[in-house]
Amino acid sequence: MVQGAEAATTKRRGKAAPSPGTNGLSKEQLLQAYRDMLLIRRFEEKAGQLYGMGLIGGFCHLYIGQEAVVVGMQMCLQPGDQVITSYRDHGHMLATGMESRGVMAELTGRSGGYSKGKGGSMHMFSREKGFYGGHGIVGAQVSLGTGLAFADMYRNDGTVCLTYYGDGAANQGQVFESYNLAALMKLPVVYIIENNKYGMGTSAERASASKDRSKDGAPWGIPGEQVDGMDVQAVREAGQRAVEHCRAGNGPYILEMKTYRYRGHSMSDPAKYRTREEVQKMRELHDPIESVRKILLDGGLDEAEIKKVDDEIKAIVADAAEFAQTSPEPDESELWTDVLLEAR
Repeated sequence: MVQGAEAATTKRRGKAAPSPGTNGLSKEQLLQAYRDMLLIRRFEEKAGQLYGMGLIGGFCHLYIGQEAVVVGMQMCLQPGDQVITSYRDHGHMLATGMESRGVMAELTGRSGGYSKGKGGSMHMFSREKGFYGGHGIVGAQVSLGTGLAFADMYRNDGTVCLTYYGDGAANQGQVFESYNLAALMKLPVVYIIENNKYGMGTSAERASASKDRSKDGAPWGIPGEQVDGMDVQAVREAGQRAVEHCRAGNGPYILEMKTYRYRGHSMSDPAKYRTREEVQKMRELHDPIESVRKILLDGGLDEAEIKKVDDEIKAIVADAAEFAQTSPEPDESELWTDVLLEAR
């Protein structure tokens, strides 16, 4: 029953069309955005809990606070479009429609995971959902996403690649090399900078001379804009402009999402470089999920409908956690599979 509920949730994810005659989202679209953001939030909270219990090993980078970025952008896509991102990737997987069971099981290293328990947080892919991975090498996904867009251009099938990276990766040389190639060949790629202000732990104000990252592509003539990444409607509106620009054959587009992560860089980061008051203020005034919840309630949606969604998401995440803890570990034979290509 829970898996069926999640299938119903993800069936519509990423396929919402713009509301006729308005830049805003319809009540149905807002409710879907609320559902999708809440799934990411509750999933990440549970992942953090399992990490604290020692059931998830290695690195674990949570997306809590940034949910509006990926959910808003996913609403702009069509079947065949691609998504690629960094190691803070669980939210992107869920937004593309990957099942929470498979993602959580991979985090716990179980055979039911998307990489059969052998990859962990940074090594999950789904060709079916157009998700081409979270990548652990800082900035590496930018050149890979540009390559995906090159394939889109070569096939001339109208598809677009969303390439996500953070403010910490935005100064990488390969990012600017990618800009050059994408502009030169008019590749259909939207570069999305998730600027959560602190990179790995250093304020962007101290780490970068660029104070408006949306203008980073100016030398190559790449248009860009800054977006309130805590507002899912603002993200969707900007995303529509960017994606339509790419589909029309006009080349790449840059979106700097001004967002914020509530947790540290990873679960091992105590985040002492900022105050608790700063984080609390963001939660109280700019939380993307609470903002949509208020809009829905003010618009006349019954509190019982919100509660129904909350309970549904709670059940999906509880089911994923149970599956992740009870699935068997990979068989020893898996040590030798998917490693080398047999060739003659």
